[in-house]
Amino acid sequence: MTLEELQELADKDLQINDTELDLESLKIPQLHNKYQKFYNKFSTLLKQAETDYNRLYKEKWEYYTGKADPAVYQLKPFNLKLLKQDADKYINADDTIIKAEQKVAYLKTVVDYLDRTLRIITNRTFQIKNAIEWRKFMSGAV
Repeated sequence: MTLEELQELADKDLQINDTELDLESLKIPQLHNKYQKFYNKFSTLLKQAETDYNRLYKEKWEYYTGKADPAVYQLKPFNLKLLKQDADKYINADDTIIKAEQKVAYLKTVVDYLDRTLRIITNRTFQIKNAIEWRKFMSGAV
């Protein structure tokens, strides 16, 4: 599921039908569970992507600093001698590193969005209560 699909789903799920506030209140646990599952799934994917990035970064560091296995250089020769401080420039410009960084950044965005969505769902109780209190006030019951 993509971020855009999650956003569209949340747009539908987070609407409150103000004519059926009791039913909306009863939906809160199911909504929370649904988005908690998404949050758990994407948090796990984020942790895995961060681990993959760190492994890849180490491999690239070894490659660009000349410390990789000789078999690696037979497959993909690298004939430059770099200073240690210049290795980061080559690593950060490497296409596989860039893709891994983009994946981590995307998953961080998704996890952050899901975290905020869960907070909104948690606050639905207060929103529904305020709507009920407002109706009582407007009808003169308070």
